Amino acid sequence: MVRLGGVTVTERSVAQNAQLALLLEVSGTPKPGNVDREREHDDLRFEHFMAGAVGARSGLDRAAVGDSIGPAFEAAVEGMAGQSGGNTQLGALLVLTPLVAAAADERLSPASADTVVRETTVDDAASFYRAFEHVDVAIDDPPDGLEPLDVRRGSDAIPELREREMTLFDVMESSADVDGVAAEWVSGFERVFEASKTLLEGSGPVADRASDLFLELLAAEPDTFVVTRQNRETADEVQERAQEVLDGEEDATALAEEFVERDINPGTTADLVAGALFVALERGLEV
Repeated sequence: MVRLGGVTVTERSVAQNAQLALLLEVSGTPKPGNVDREREHDDLRFEHFMAGAVGARSGLDRAAVGDSIGPAFEAAVEGMAGQSGGNTQLGALLVLTPLVAAAADERLSPASADTVVRETTVDDAASFYRAFEHVDVAIDDPPDGLEPLDVRRGSDAIPELREREMTLFDVMESSADVDGVAAEWVSGFERVFEASKTLLEGSGPVADRASDLFLELLAAEPDTFVVTRQNRETADEVQERAQEVLDGEEDATALAEEFVERDINPGTTADLVAGALFVALERGLEV
């Protein structure tokens, strides 16, 4: 038990904080283009994200008790996919799983997270590829020379992984220049840790802070998922208009409605917000 603001509360486990981060992320509103508690798609709804967070817990528990990152991630994705909406939080789980592993040893920091991902193995990479057999994910074509390692091949790519002796960190490094989550893996989760400070220094309901953080991150860099699903021009537009919201030149709710209507989904930014929420919760963010 711990005392927060004069109230006695039960301290959450590392895996519980990761699950709570997923729930808080989807609860934030407005998040232009993303499902939140007020906006959803006909085939991908708020309830699917709630169920995905519940299902992912088994894999997060595995990461928290020291299981290898790859199998823990695959278990989290398989559990997350146990709802009728399809992929809800694969990218967020790819951010969270190594952070959970680092936090489980009470050493959550950029350096410790970097150590965790650099210690991944070829077997971890194989589990990562198998995870893509549980859900359909929008993925861009791989860089030249890496076609045999297209994650859409799932288990069929594993012999090539073993032939090249590629660890999961190697896989992330190979796509870090085009994928925002992979870029976090090779940078010590730089944006995630920095964003967590914004949450800790803010005030008001945590879900509202998460929504504000989403806009700040969206305005800072083009969302790589938008680049994949649409194109770089659209991602640049999304970035510019998020900045206009921050500058008071555009309404966040109206922009959220427009992006949902245009099927623009800045999913990578949402993944980073989930990671930042977890780090902040582990560092004392009160809920």
